Amino acid sequence: MKLETAPEPKYWHLKTVLSDALDTEFTVGEILPNERDLAARFGVARATLRQALEQLELEGRLQRRRGVGTTVAPPRVGVAVDPTRHTWPGAAGDDWQAVAASETDTVPAAVARLLETAPGEAVHVVRRNRVSAGQPVAAELLYVRSDAVSDGVDMVAADPAAGARAVLRALQALDLDGQDRTVELGSARAEDAKQLDRLPGSPVLVVTTRYVSQGRATAVAVSTYRADTCRLTFGEREPEPLLAG
Repeated sequence: MKLETAPEPKYWHLKTVLSDALDTEFTVGEILPNERDLAARFGVARATLRQALEQLELEGRLQRRRGVGTTVAPPRVGVAVDPTRHTWPGAAGDDWQAVAASETDTVPAAVARLLETAPGEAVHVVRRNRVSAGQPVAAELLYVRSDAVSDGVDMVAADPAAGARAVLRALQALDLDGQDRTVELGSARAEDAKQLDRLPGSPVLVVTTRYVSQGRATAVAVSTYRADTCRLTFGEREPEPLLAG
């Protein structure tokens, strides 16, 4: 099929054609032909093909995997991020795994604004991840005001995982006034991409949650979800099981 007469941009029309092909000619996990062969098949330039493939990856139809190539993605599955299931990070029922903790006086400007911290003020940073069926689905950086959890927090440099658990336990002792969150589409940073087994720059969903205690911001979680496998659900319903793709 040639695309010269298509009224919409070529890459967008090609995306529709490719999407139909994924439904009828390919199976989940199957590797697509290389770009040269695909471009020749549809009579387009490779630049046009790349635009269409990038859009399909953004929509979760394709996955780019290191050392494998471009494969057909499984359907997205629901991941619950509603406040009913997630109170303080680390509370009962929280399925995130604490990996490590550190203390820093340098945080991203956007996080500092949400935490209302002054320049140079110390903050605990807890790294966590979320895994299902052996597949990483999200990575998180949790920033906690040091002055809010100073009592009972023993940051053991030799055991970062123990420090992470200590910060989370200290949060449980505080009264949670409320929380708010935002969801944005973003690109995977190098460290997050490594944690999620994705390529740097891959599309991700970024959920930023601010936790308030005693009338002030106490913690901010920046959670990065794989956009190719996850669709976020909010509300009371139970999440759908996550499947490895």
